[in-house]
Amino acid sequence: MELRKIFGSNIRHHRKALGLTQEALAEKADLSIEMMGRLERGDASPSFETIESIAKALSLPAIAFFGTGTVIAPEGERGRLLHRVNAALANMNEDDLVRVTRMLEAFTGK
Repeated sequence: MELRKIFGSNIRHHRKALGLTQEALAEKADLSIEMMGRLERGDASPSFETIESIAKALSLPAIAFFGTGTVIAPEGERGRLLHRVNAALANMNEDDLVRVTRMLEAFTGK
């Protein structure tokens, strides 16, 4: 599979995991809906700025769009929830992450 197709497929996966439409993601990334569709289909080559804009809109590192390995999060509602939790954690400072980790450990008993 060529890199543009992998990139587009990964955008689509992460967008759907967050329950976003192409239109909503395009707006968050400051792109046209047409361009978002072309990127997801692998019909356009994005600039570095576009890649960064989409990554920021999805709260992901840019490298997340280029992996070809197994997707960690499961499909469906569980996958969407895990993706939302991960996105929220990615935006926290270290002190908040420590607090959340302690709460999860207390909650799960681990």
